Amino acid sequence: MTSTALAIRPNDLVLTGLTGSLDQYIQAVGGIPLLTPTEEQALARRFRDENDLDAARELVLAHLRFVVHIARSYSGYGLPLGDLIQEGNIGLMKAVKRFDPDQGVRLVSYAVHWIRAEIHEFVLRNWRLVKVATTKAQRKLFFNLRKAKSQLGWLSHDETKAVADDLGVTTKEVSEMEKRLAARDLSYDPAPSDGDDYSPVAYLASHEPDPATAVEAEDWQAQTRLKLTESLGSLDARTRDIIQRRWLNEDKATLHELAAEHGVSAERVRQIEAAALKKLRGLMVPG
Repeated sequence: MTSTALAIRPNDLVLTGLTGSLDQYIQAVGGIPLLTPTEEQALARRFRDENDLDAARELVLAHLRFVVHIARSYSGYGLPLGDLIQEGNIGLMKAVKRFDPDQGVRLVSYAVHWIRAEIHEFVLRNWRLVKVATTKAQRKLFFNLRKAKSQLGWLSHDETKAVADDLGVTTKEVSEMEKRLAARDLSYDPAPSDGDDYSPVAYLASHEPDPATAVEAEDWQAQTRLKLTESLGSLDARTRDIIQRRWLNEDKATLHELAAEHGVSAERVRQIEAAALKKLRGLMVPG
């Protein structure tokens, strides 16, 4: 992987580096260590109070995995995952720039809104154009009707029929396209100067899991699997075989089956199993 460079300027946040395939990028950002709350607070204060760009860079890099996690939830729109991640990264950098460590919240909780807002804008900007004109006839109607609408108000019935006849479409299609052209996108998070008392961000519920919780769960599962593998390695071959076949294999073996194979009684297998489970619990959860 090539070297990573991050340049953060007050009015121009730019992330470069981490080049290569998308899979390499996702693997690379997944390997960047997460920050503890103390580390995050220290870096945020260095950036806010001292304008330390290296601190901002560390904050951004440590949270790139969250952007990937969020971007994947928008894959159903048919847009490239790489583009969604790129837009989310812009939102993350905006969040880092505006983050106040004195508010008592983690950066990821604050950044979620900014990441989603950038992705939402990208999806709306690209997805809506496709929905407005999907067929050749609709594309022709879209551009020609826009020209006509620059000179006319709402089309009358006769004007609608004239446009339909001229373009070889139905009057219903003309009326539908006219409505689409007249539709106005609602800003997800308008500025106070926009005059909107309530914006969608204030009342639209999100049923998606918190990305911090999801990533934490994934990391916990990975660590648990690693610890289990290491703990099993501390058992002798017979005990490890009993635990593997009694608890970890899809087709579980019975006490009597294992007793016959190892030349001991079923009760002895049960005792070995109980002692091994007690030992594993102690290794997995020390203290």
